[in-house]
Amino acid sequence: LQGRASPRVRDFALFGETTGETDEFGLPVRYDWAAEYRGRATVVYGHTPVPEAEWINRTINIDTGCAFGGKLTALRYPEKELVSVPAEHTYYKPAKPFLAADAAAPSVETERPYDDLLDIGDVVGKRIIPTRLQRNVTIREENAAAALEVMSRFAVDPRWLVYLPPTMSPSETSQRPDLLEHPAEAFAYYRQQGVPGVICEEKHMGSRAIVVVCRDEQTSSTRFGVKEGIGTCYTRTGRSFFEDAALEKGLLEQVRAALGVAGIWEDLDTDWVCMDCEIMPWSVKAGELLRGQYAAVGAAARPALSASLAALEAASASGRDVGGLQARYRERVEDVGRYVDAYRRYSWPVRSLEDLRLAPFHLLASEGAVHTDRDHGWHMKVLTKLCEADTGLLLGTSHMTVQTTDPESIEAGTRWWEEITGRGGEGMVVKPLEFVARGRRGMAQPGIKCRGREYLRIIYGPEYTEPANLERLRSRRLGTKRSLALREFALGVEALERFVRREPLYRVHECVFGVLALESEPVDPRL
Repeated sequence: LQGRASPRVRDFALFGETTGETDEFGLPVRYDWAAEYRGRATVVYGHTPVPEAEWINRTINIDTGCAFGGKLTALRYPEKELVSVPAEHTYYKPAKPFLAADAAAPSVETERPYDDLLDIGDVVGKRIIPTRLQRNVTIREENAAAALEVMSRFAVDPRWLVYLPPTMSPSETSQRPDLLEHPAEAFAYYRQQGVPGVICEEKHMGSRAIVVVCRDEQTSSTRFGVKEGIGTCYTRTGRSFFEDAALEKGLLEQVRAALGVAGIWEDLDTDWVCMDCEIMPWSVKAGELLRGQYAAVGAAARPALSASLAALEAASASGRDVGGLQARYRERVEDVGRYVDAYRRYSWPVRSLEDLRLAPFHLLASEGAVHTDRDHGWHMKVLTKLCEADTGLLLGTSHMTVQTTDPESIEAGTRWWEEITGRGGEGMVVKPLEFVARGRRGMAQPGIKCRGREYLRIIYGPEYTEPANLERLRSRRLGTKRSLALREFALGVEALERFVRREPLYRVHECVFGVLALESEPVDPRL
């Protein structure tokens, strides 16, 4: 049969020749073909697990039942050396026992109350994921393929990856002559949705990070199935936030200590928490983006425009009429200066943990609870208490509540935004006071960002505030972005709820993977 590849030959290679009888386990009885083999070719095979690999008539079965709690065996050829490593778990109970009861690895079900095996078949192709908040969320096949590349190559240990945050839409475009975004539109959106109270939170200009922290390594092992470390810190796309493992370890240990000092372990009766945070400075994660995109524009524009302005000033001094052009270039030089000042404000060198700031703004989940049933005021109160326990690393989030039907309250919220952006801050996020709010047309946006005039210069370019450019940008469309925000929010909450209910990891990852897949939807990245 060697050298042939018909379906019959392939079936024979997989299952062997049988006698037509079945044993006491209901399995077909196979001929012991190896005992009668007299061929010259060496045959290496598997599919029928054996306790030990051994040579029989130039044949060897190297299937030592790793999945069934045995060993994983490899054959070095042509040396004909065997190398085996014991299975960490019994991942699947065999229909026919082939090992002594005390020889098999401990069962996954015995060691952990849920399955931690992931199958590519659970995420590829078109998927329809049921969620509590948004009914069914559809993941298109092409989006799943894009997410698979990121998840399989770059993501943290999937056992830690129990949540990914949703994208966030900006407010509707302002019609004010010199602004693209203004709080009035955010307040109006929630008022139209029938949401009476909102919370405004200062938007930290950093990088989004999910922080999972356990009280001890025992919790990491028993609850997450990870035997080393007390947690992880990852980006909004599931990648490890830090390249420096020592820096991550130091941050996690400091957060764990602060949780203890603040009494949050006891208050929530938990040994682990999952938090949504921002890590500053922006440059610690976006350094390459800053150097390659933003700083490059500033470095090229400043000398070029300054030289042009100098030439125009010389021409003006010699009596040529270049007044209009000279004024225009002076404005362009000033715009570039504002642009450089804007991105430099969010960048500083990081040499140690002392140079970082961590600003938690959602305490997403702890043992037995997903805290979407608590309003944002509760989240701010608990996290303020946490931040006060370590003012060196942790940074509290300034916030205020606004009543969307009260003109005075709206005016106070607007003034607060103007103060933040006036001193160089990015802006604020406006959220319904309730974590999950139902509006007149279903679920309301979980948050709307309202960014300041100078911060948006980083996003849209140095000269975006020119009237013609602003007018063109007012045509931006938010429908796709807002649809994504709702679907990703529903999937993120669903993932946490499944994890807290101790559902199998593949069920949690179905939702996490869905968020990542939706991120590959085509949408204006500046929104």
